[in-house]
Amino acid sequence: MSEREPVKNWVTDWDHMDPEWSKDPFPIWDEVRTAECPLARTERYGGVYMPTRFKFMQYFTAYTETFSSRQVVVRETQPEAQGGAPPITSDPPRHRLARMKIMPPFSGHEIKKLIPRTQEICNQLIDQFADKGKFDGAEDYAQNIPVHVIAHMLAIPEADADQFRKWIRLIVIDGVIDDQAMHSGLHELTNYFHERLPERRANPGDDIISFLLKQTYDDGEPLKENHVLGSLRLILVAGIDTTWSAIGASIWHLANNPQDRERLVAEPELMKSAVEEFLRAYAPVTMARLVAKDTEVSGCPMKAGEMLLLPFPAANRDPDQFERPDEVILDREDNKHVAFGMGIHRCVGMHLARMEIRVALEELLKRIPNFEPAGETTWSLGSIRGPRQLPLKF
Repeated sequence: MSEREPVKNWVTDWDHMDPEWSKDPFPIWDEVRTAECPLARTERYGGVYMPTRFKFMQYFTAYTETFSSRQVVVRETQPEAQGGAPPITSDPPRHRLARMKIMPPFSGHEIKKLIPRTQEICNQLIDQFADKGKFDGAEDYAQNIPVHVIAHMLAIPEADADQFRKWIRLIVIDGVIDDQAMHSGLHELTNYFHERLPERRANPGDDIISFLLKQTYDDGEPLKENHVLGSLRLILVAGIDTTWSAIGASIWHLANNPQDRERLVAEPELMKSAVEEFLRAYAPVTMARLVAKDTEVSGCPMKAGEMLLLPFPAANRDPDQFERPDEVILDREDNKHVAFGMGIHRCVGMHLARMEIRVALEELLKRIPNFEPAGETTWSLGSIRGPRQLPLKF
């Protein structure tokens, strides 16, 4: 991708790839939220609209005929992955079937079974730095937890977790500014799963790959291979970077707000509400939609073929929806945040993400209750925001 022009006006020329957005997007969203027009617009990426208020994102996620999920990322070139990533890239009526076929392994009941293994993973990671007095909360800890949990759920060797990290890095880190890296990561990831399908068909087990291979369409025909591969891509790409970003941002907050860290250590029963508050305050995911037909919203014309960015983290900071939205309140009671999205595409993996965040924080605070920043945090670019490097000391 070419050198980016710096943003001159966040209402009329915004860019979610600008380093200022990556480092501290909250003042940007405040500026856009108080602008006269409810939608910011940029000519970049072929034309993109952006709401920052909760009520407008509710509207856009409800009208799927006008705002399509065929494209869910704003970038200069779209990923080329045959079969997409159902159900996240599916519109009605196909969306419902794709969602129903992938949901059972991610139910709250099934996720509870993963808690002991997740605790083991967290403690094995902590063992590696517990006597060193320092660690990187992102690279040494947060970024390893989801890849090992997903490997366990897929019943593939957890030694392959490093491969997963490599592909996720190519797709959503390097690939944010390097199309070749993104396509390479998608190709390698798809081939990896493609090579495992015949063995799982012959020897099915109690795992997600085997589960998807057993699923059928309404006519009784098994899911097409591209559908299975697309769903597996979704689990890897959407289920790993998002969760490690949420874990990392939570750890970042606790490192920079010792009063909250000390309170959670003293009152571990607050962890459930604290996780929800971290998700609200530091929601990692921004999604997108394709404008499928010309329309108008609150006097703002929108053209078919252009894109719509939906920064759910901005909705979570809307003062019309949340009291004291820029404060992290560990025992916040009314917390209907949208960190997992809105409407029919609300995240299938939300029970898994909540469990991983909670266990990651619980185990870290048990072993290392006091830690603080040891250098500058590096935040990711693009649609998923979280710490990439988070140096800490204790």
